[in-house]
Amino acid sequence: MPPYVVRARVPGLTLLLATAALASCPVSSSPENLEIDAKRNSEQEHMVSEQIEARGVRDPRVLEAMRKVPRKDFVPAELAKRAHRDSPLPIGYNQTISQPYIVAYMTEKLELAGDEKVLEIGTGSGYQAAILGELADRVYTIEIVEPLAERSRAELARQGYANVEVRSGDGYRGWPEKAPFDAILLTAAPSKIPQTLIDQLAVGGRLVAPVGEWAQELVLITRDEDGIHRQNLIGVRFVPMVGEADEP
Repeated sequence: MPPYVVRARVPGLTLLLATAALASCPVSSSPENLEIDAKRNSEQEHMVSEQIEARGVRDPRVLEAMRKVPRKDFVPAELAKRAHRDSPLPIGYNQTISQPYIVAYMTEKLELAGDEKVLEIGTGSGYQAAILGELADRVYTIEIVEPLAERSRAELARQGYANVEVRSGDGYRGWPEKAPFDAILLTAAPSKIPQTLIDQLAVGGRLVAPVGEWAQELVLITRDEDGIHRQNLIGVRFVPMVGEADEP
């Protein structure tokens, strides 16, 4: 997470602060590195404006989070040049990082205001968890593939997301000791949404999940005082949810 910038109002002190800040900057910021960073920033901006905003995602907080979180840091190093493309990418262990538009679209459907407790099933690379970490108060995320859980935990810590907690395990039964959740997001597709997850959704909460085997639909579940309501959103294609979810 980027540090706060403090602006001094005392005459003469601003220059001293600026000088100290410059002195503490790494001297390794070569013109070549600055050029690479600028190129990646422009690629990420293009990703947001052309792939996401142009397709109808309007929540300014979601757009800002998509601009801020460095997607390239959550893909394998050999795929960094493809990080901002309009497609999912493999991250190992038969798992993927979702297409940028789908990440933004699903996140927007949660309608996060900033004070929520969120459960994510399927941490994967940690990218979606980082986006949620920008938008919610607390994020709990579960990854069934232990090496991916370890990798994403390390990257999220490196990025400064102290409000994101990663657990290695089967997400089918959720995280009952932290329930209820204001929002739940699945990044892998079960044949049907586990009742255990619906039971952990708070009144007023929203759950977004891909559902199905070959013909998948992105589904929005809402809970109010009258009960549970389901809305089909768009057709999608996600990796299947494994573990207890795929048992007969």
